[in-house]
Amino acid sequence: MTQNAEYSAVNDAVGDRFWHRIWHLVIPYWRSEEKGKAWLLLIAVIGLSLFNVAISVIVNRWYRDFYNSLENKDVAAFTHLMLFFCGIAAVAILAAVYRLYLTQMLTIRWRRWLTEKHFARWLDHKNYYNLEQGGYTDNPDQRLSEDLNSFTSDTLSLVLGLISTVVSLVSFSIILWGVSGSIEVFGITVPGYMFWCALVYAGVGSWLAHLIGRRLIGLSNNQQRYEADLRFAMIRIRENAESIALYDGEPNENRRLNDRFGKVWHNFWTIMQVQKRLKFFTTGYGQIAIIFPFVVAAPRYFAGKIQLGELMQINSAFGNVQENFSWFIDAYVTLAGWKATSDRLLSFRQAMSDNEARPRDIKVAHQGSQVQVDDLDLSVSGGRTLLGGASLAVAAGERVMLSGRSGSGKSTLLRAMGNLWPSGAGRITLPNERALFLPQRPYLPIGSLREALSYPQPVSDYPAERYAQVLETCRLPHLVSRLDESNHWQRMLSPGEQQRLAFARALLYAPKWLYMDEATSAMDEEDEASLYQALIDELPGLSIISVGHRSSLKRFHPRHVRIEQGQLVAQG
Repeated sequence: MTQNAEYSAVNDAVGDRFWHRIWHLVIPYWRSEEKGKAWLLLIAVIGLSLFNVAISVIVNRWYRDFYNSLENKDVAAFTHLMLFFCGIAAVAILAAVYRLYLTQMLTIRWRRWLTEKHFARWLDHKNYYNLEQGGYTDNPDQRLSEDLNSFTSDTLSLVLGLISTVVSLVSFSIILWGVSGSIEVFGITVPGYMFWCALVYAGVGSWLAHLIGRRLIGLSNNQQRYEADLRFAMIRIRENAESIALYDGEPNENRRLNDRFGKVWHNFWTIMQVQKRLKFFTTGYGQIAIIFPFVVAAPRYFAGKIQLGELMQINSAFGNVQENFSWFIDAYVTLAGWKATSDRLLSFRQAMSDNEARPRDIKVAHQGSQVQVDDLDLSVSGGRTLLGGASLAVAAGERVMLSGRSGSGKSTLLRAMGNLWPSGAGRITLPNERALFLPQRPYLPIGSLREALSYPQPVSDYPAERYAQVLETCRLPHLVSRLDESNHWQRMLSPGEQQRLAFARALLYAPKWLYMDEATSAMDEEDEASLYQALIDELPGLSIISVGHRSSLKRFHPRHVRIEQGQLVAQG
């Protein structure tokens, strides 16, 4: 997905469609195998939130009695009320602590479940590969880590906050309606006038807050992307440190990093300007809210219709009603961040869905005992054809070398056999037997050398002594003593050592079919010959399809096929 396409997807996720997609992101966890514990925790947290509202209602009534005791100079009532407050405060503290603890427990359990499901889906259907190759999404690592974390915590925070707000609003609205009395406006008696004042005050404030802060949603989305792009650029420098150092590419990389950080800086500066205006408004709104109920209720107090305690109760109830009506204002920044995070997660999930639903015109099947390529077309972006109507059959036990000019489609043909190439048509049938692909740049996971050697199988699949044997065979005796050492082996080993390690992996795995894409390009001819001979000697009957350029490889492949002008041509 291009950047413009992603923006289109984000814009599309507005209104009913957005909430429909959010529902399908949220609801599976609450129907999953963990639903019992999830609902139990949620009910407990909601119960504690409602208990906190009840405490607030009790404290509101306490205000009336407390200030009346002060006004009446009633020491006994004052002492009783202070002791009562201490008891209520102790219970409120305990409830607040466990509300936080249980909320965090629910958040991390939900995040773990969502993360595991997204990991599995990202790795399924070759999504991790196809999304990168097609440019569908940027920074999937951020979406699987930071965005899922923010989504779960912010969703629970907003939902629980909204539930508490609604219950508190109803409770204090009843109180405020009862104590505020009525007022005449232009000859019309308005009952519960303080309630209506709170409603109008909060309604106007929410509308103005949205007008001031609505740009934050798009800006927050951009900020997350720019931050992730900057991190990715720094990771690329670490991954390619040696090449950059040999090129003396530091000034170039410095410019690139500064360019990426420039986007972070400029976008954040814009966020600062918007948040500054929003903070001016919300702070002023909050400060005015402190005195607003006194101003509105003062005429009744000075007229002797209510006591000081009732005035303070009205102020407390008004403050709670106004604060609950103003939930949208207080939560606006969190809502903006949540919307941006949700858009990124939804666009990522949509990209995976698009990839999974995309028709595969190249049909790859696993059956029989030989490789069969029938009427295969391969093309690249822009419409250039690499192969047209190509056919090839490789019987079990054969060793075939594929050659051709650079860019002719040799590696692409192997990718098509690995079900990684989407552009084209035709059918490829692969044997339903143990097989292994050796790319030009082997993948060595970070961990122990033993784990890197056994990949993709678990270490326990092979006898301990076999690891040392294959390393010796592949001219890596100096690594035997480091089998249990954990390291970043792709950085520690030279390209030639990495390719020899890949051959050791093949000997360990013992496939029936081996597909190699210039798997000896970083070796000298002596190592190349030694390792090919080891494969032939130790894995009798092994079938090999190799992509290579060197003429020295021909003696290990009785059959040669060359790609010329989009056709597979047998060589003598």
